[in-house]
Amino acid sequence: MAILMFILKIKIKTPAVVYMLNLATADVLFVAVLPFNIVYRFSGNNWTIGDGMCRFATAAFYCNMYCSILLMTSMSVDKYMAVVFPIHSRSWRSKKLAWLVCIFIWFIAIASTAPLLLTKQDLYMGSLDITTCHDVLELEEQENFYMYYFTAISSIFFFFPLLITIFCYIEIVRTLSKNTEDIGKSSKKTRAIFLTIVVLTVFIICFGPTNIIFVMHYLHFLNGHSESLYFAYILCACISSISSCIDPLMYYYVSSRCRKYVYSLLCCKMSDNLQTKYELQAPKESGTESSFLK
Repeated sequence: MAILMFILKIKIKTPAVVYMLNLATADVLFVAVLPFNIVYRFSGNNWTIGDGMCRFATAAFYCNMYCSILLMTSMSVDKYMAVVFPIHSRSWRSKKLAWLVCIFIWFIAIASTAPLLLTKQDLYMGSLDITTCHDVLELEEQENFYMYYFTAISSIFFFFPLLITIFCYIEIVRTLSKNTEDIGKSSKKTRAIFLTIVVLTVFIICFGPTNIIFVMHYLHFLNGHSESLYFAYILCACISSISSCIDPLMYYYVSSRCRKYVYSLLCCKMSDNLQTKYELQAPKESGTESSFLK
């Protein structure tokens, strides 16, 4: 629905819409493989549709996560330039440049998850008679590859973008706070503060625990093997999916066109409801126009 709204109603005319369209596409990628993960969990963590699909589902999950993080960071930087440098940033904030940034983000997100597509992700456990998907990996592979892999991508694609996003929104709020007398700037400040809360909520609650668990889990290999964080990892992986539910709030508060379109839909719906209510109540009135106006 978001993709159709951006393409058919709002039109792709601003960098913010470009970033949001790509963010919605990343969410669609996650939703596309979600049914397979649901079946896997409700089957007792038994993957029955082959290693190839396991690789794709695993890579799609991480691609969605890190692509979403980088797109939200790009939206934060775009908003930062628009508010802090409104004149000088006009030449930078073009739709063409936004598309180039998004293409680059998709490229590095896919490239960073390519190792998950190229390596075996399922493992048969004879003691339980189940085949796991990415939950259980060979100990040697974790020590020699995944420990460095997940530590690196978590640092590059989560912690560093988080610092950039926090800096951008601090500067946005600080800039808008300089002049609170203007009603327009007051509303911009309110939207900026709410958007800051939404984005940081996604970063900290949805993506934070998963990446922190990765780092903690693989740092445990320095002191010996441990499975104590497995349940926390499963829980955090589920929590990360909440980002797809929070993203529509971002669409609303980033784009003025989106706000206008949603507002027009709500007003139209309210008008239809009022019209229906009037038509139902009209026969119950006394029948004279003067008595209705009273």
